[in-house]
Amino acid sequence: MPQVNEPDVPDGKSLQALISELATIRREMLAAAGRVPGSVHPSQRESAVNLLHYLALRHRDLRPLQARLAVLGLSSLGRSESHVLASIDAVLGTLCKLTGTTWEEGDELVGALQFRRGGELLEEHTRALLGPPPVGRNPRIMVTMPSEAATNYPLVRDLVQAGMDCMRINCAHDSAIEWGLMIDNLRRAEEELGRSCRVSMDLAGPKLRTGQIEGGLAVARCRPTRNAFGEVTRAARLWLSPRDNPAASPTPADLCLQVDAGWLAALAPGDEVCLTDTRGAHRRMRVLDAAPSGVWLEGLKTAYFSPDVVLHHHRANGKDCQTPVYGVPCIEAAITLAPGDLLILKPGQEPGRAAIRDSGGALLTPASISCTLPEVLACVNTGEEVWFDDGKIGGEIESICDGQLYVRIHHTGPDGSKLRADKGINFPGSRLDLAAMTGKDVLDLDFVARRAQMVALSFANTVDDVEALKSRLLAFGEDVPAIVLKIETVAGFHNLPAMLLAAMAAPVCGVMIARGDLAVEAGFERLAEVQEEILWLCEAAHVPVIWATQVLETQAKTGAPTRAEITDAAMGHRAECVMLNKGPHIHETVRTLDNILRRMQGHQFKKQAMLRELSLAGAFSLGG
Repeated sequence: MPQVNEPDVPDGKSLQALISELATIRREMLAAAGRVPGSVHPSQRESAVNLLHYLALRHRDLRPLQARLAVLGLSSLGRSESHVLASIDAVLGTLCKLTGTTWEEGDELVGALQFRRGGELLEEHTRALLGPPPVGRNPRIMVTMPSEAATNYPLVRDLVQAGMDCMRINCAHDSAIEWGLMIDNLRRAEEELGRSCRVSMDLAGPKLRTGQIEGGLAVARCRPTRNAFGEVTRAARLWLSPRDNPAASPTPADLCLQVDAGWLAALAPGDEVCLTDTRGAHRRMRVLDAAPSGVWLEGLKTAYFSPDVVLHHHRANGKDCQTPVYGVPCIEAAITLAPGDLLILKPGQEPGRAAIRDSGGALLTPASISCTLPEVLACVNTGEEVWFDDGKIGGEIESICDGQLYVRIHHTGPDGSKLRADKGINFPGSRLDLAAMTGKDVLDLDFVARRAQMVALSFANTVDDVEALKSRLLAFGEDVPAIVLKIETVAGFHNLPAMLLAAMAAPVCGVMIARGDLAVEAGFERLAEVQEEILWLCEAAHVPVIWATQVLETQAKTGAPTRAEITDAAMGHRAECVMLNKGPHIHETVRTLDNILRRMQGHQFKKQAMLRELSLAGAFSLGG
């Protein structure tokens, strides 16, 4: 709380002034409650009333009032979210006793039972949305599925065993076939482990991304492992499978390629395969094992492969049999940008290009790139900002010509940054006329409505977006997924109260704080403030919150979390669910998060410190 001058201890007149001010606030709250929409579900009505009470309370600056209440040792209303009227009435009741007066406003002051009711409603709604909590941990853990979850049952089983309570499937990736296999694996794991796990599916929404970039190269390296002295400690491992029936390597390979099936079938252990790589270097590799699904080769020298490389196998009859290689992975093209550079953002599907300069370094043609939703370019104006790749690159629209945006770059990494295809684009200061649901989302909803318990509405910005999803769900009957509002834009944040009331037409709903896009849209400096306000509003509405994006991301990717990530994850206990994104070390990350949340549970609930025994206090002896 900001520093304020400490007021004098109130006399009777000051106490009456406090009663008058609180009574005015109370009347405003009761009047606001009359605006509860008739569409609100009966089980949500108390929560909708409390939300409107809270909005009426918070439309003014309460800090001077809080300071005056604190001097009396009374509640400063700082933890009133889930029971607003009860908090006001408790203070009013005490003030009336201090002044020897009785409450004469007509509406009776509510009893202490109302304090408990707010927490009960939040718990009821959380159980209905996210399922029962695991023993010893209230916040649930949600994990985003990688594509491998469709074919790798142990991966899913191990996640459930590590503590996953909700499986998240992003409909922007894979297809209904893979989604179904992921859920089948989950149900099998539930049965095997005796645990329950919900399914949440994110509709892709109108994701604005960069288009393709010309100049990608299909080239890959296969090299042995060497020690500090340059000695080979492990040969390079190459996995070859038939082109017409490619198979994944049974264990990790340095490179996987496909070749003609007839050529591959003639290989036997001990055979030698020769090639001339992309550098003109001659290489020999030995066949280690041959099976119907593929063949293992090993080599002691580094080899570079492209589609032009040919493999040779000299048969016993002296014949040289050859095959081209297929499936060489493409090195992704990128455009390098630095502050001061100009980037043209174009409509259409023309591949992007790096800037062209003359021999003296003078600019001839600026760099350019297309976007996946070209209609958005007509909604912006000069002077507005553009951010790419989750805020890694930023610029300002300098001019608009023939539907193209000329963006002057002002923010990159210290040595410039590379802009690649399929990276997010944000226009935080622009009013974009985009509906949250796309044609793809409507088609995907047929699967989501049948197999998921939650449907997350990406880029939920307006009440119309919520109503559109509700209308679509009506076609699937009453047993449909609960709506989760993904708040990832400034518009979605500003319209959250109205969208909550719209979503509360169902018996249960939820909110996801999608901190990735939200940070770019609202500004990184405002993210902490914005997510705090979302938590307050949702607690007032008794709506469960999912804390999402970049939680323990470094650990999920590399196996070791940063110190800042541990602190951030600990803050996630204030939500009802914490979401982790996929990564090669996701199992360890789930266990880490489970440990953090269990430890924090004894220290804090929402904004309230839980005063468990403090070991430091017990160990300290006055005068000892």
